[in-house]
Amino acid sequence: MTIMLLALIIFGLAYLFIITEWINKMLAAMIGGFLIIVTGIVSQHTAFAAIDWNVIFFLIGMMMVISVMRQTGLFMFLAIKTAKLAKGQPLRVMMYMYLGTAFISAFLGSVTTIMILVPIVLLIAAELKITPVPFIITMIIASNFGGAATMIGDPPNIMIGSATDYTFIDFVLNLTPPVLLITFSSLLLIWLLYRKGMVVSNQNRAKLMEFNEKNLITNPKMMVWSLIVLALMLGALSLQSVLKVETATIAMSAGLLLLLMNNRKKVENVLVHDIDWVTIFFFIGLFMIVESLVETGFIDALANRVLIATSGEPRATSMVILWISGVFSAIVDNVPFVASMIPLLEKIGTVFHANQLPPQAMDPLWWSLSLGTCLGGNGTMIGASANIVAIGIASHNGFKISFGEYTKIGAIFTLNAMLISTAYIWFRYF
Repeated sequence: MTIMLLALIIFGLAYLFIITEWINKMLAAMIGGFLIIVTGIVSQHTAFAAIDWNVIFFLIGMMMVISVMRQTGLFMFLAIKTAKLAKGQPLRVMMYMYLGTAFISAFLGSVTTIMILVPIVLLIAAELKITPVPFIITMIIASNFGGAATMIGDPPNIMIGSATDYTFIDFVLNLTPPVLLITFSSLLLIWLLYRKGMVVSNQNRAKLMEFNEKNLITNPKMMVWSLIVLALMLGALSLQSVLKVETATIAMSAGLLLLLMNNRKKVENVLVHDIDWVTIFFFIGLFMIVESLVETGFIDALANRVLIATSGEPRATSMVILWISGVFSAIVDNVPFVASMIPLLEKIGTVFHANQLPPQAMDPLWWSLSLGTCLGGNGTMIGASANIVAIGIASHNGFKISFGEYTKIGAIFTLNAMLISTAYIWFRYF
C-alpha cells in the first residue's frame, strides 16, 4: 500500500505540473518517469518495457511526412484557395476553414494541422481586417473533431490503436459516423454564434481575392510525390490487417522515403526543426509513470470500482467511460488521461472474459474512451494538445485568448458532441 501511495503521489505531482505548466510538460513527465525507478517502485527494465515504441515511431514518421509536405507550399495553397472559394465572406471563410481543418486533421493529426493552418488564418484575418480569435477557436474544435475520426488523427486514438487489435479501418467504421454527425451539426452552432458579428468591407475582401495562390507552391514536383506517398501510406494503413505490418513501420517507411527524395543531404534540419522531440519524450515519460500504477495494483483497484458501480454491465460501463473521459479530458490534457485509462480498460476486459462475455463486448468501451477523450478535449483551452498549441501561436502574434473566452464556446460544442456520442454508442452497440 505504501508503494502504491508513493506511485500515486508521483503520478499526481507530474499531472499537476503538466496541467498547470509550472514546468515544461516533457520535463514533468520524464522526471516522474525516472522517479518511479529511483524510488524502486518499478525496475528500469519494467519501466522501459512499458514504453509503446509503436506510438513513438509512428509519431516520428508522421512528423517526417508533414515536414516534407509543408516545404512544398501545399498547405498555404489550400488555405488561400479555401478563403477565395468563400469569396472573402468571413462567416463562409470560417465554415470552410472549420471543415478543412476537420478533414485534414483526420489524416495528418490535430496538432500538426493546427500548426500549419493557424498561421495562415492569421494572414487571412489580417487581410480582412478582422480579429482571428473566432476563427482560431472554431479551428481548434474542428481539429479535435476531425482527429477523433481515424486511428491516426489524434494522439489518444494512436495510443488506443497500439494497445488493441483494432485496425485503421475499424476506427473509420466505428468513429467516422458519429464524428460526421457532430461536425456537420456544429456548423449550425457556428452560424448561430457568429452570423451577426462578422463584417468585412468590400475593399478588404477584394484585396484577399487578388492573392495568386499558385505562387505559393514552391516545389510542384515534390508536392506530387508527397501526395502519392501519403496516399500509399493511407492505403497501407487501411490494409494493415492484410499486410500484417504495424502502424509505426508504415509511417516511418513513408517518412524516410520522403526524406530520401527531398532532404537526403539536409536531414539534420528536419530532425532539429521539424521533429517535436518535446512531445516524443513527453510520451516516453508518460508511459513509464502509468506503468507504476499498473505494477502497484492501483489500476486493478480502480477497474474493480468501476465494475462494481456499473454491475459489470457493458452498456452502463460504456456510458461511464464516455462521460468520465469527456469530463476529465476537458480538465486535463487528454494524452496523459488516456494513458492511464488504457490499462484500466484492459483490466475490465479480463473481467469481462472471466464472466464469459464475448470479446466484442469490449468494443463500445474502447470507442467510448476514444470519443470521450478526443471530443472532451474541446471543453477547455487545456483539454488537448492542439488547443494549447493554437492558443500559443495566437498569443505569439498578439492575440490573447483567455480561459473564459475559449471555454464559453468550447463547452457548447463539447456538450453537443457528447450528447450525439452518447446516442450513437447507445443505439449502435446496444
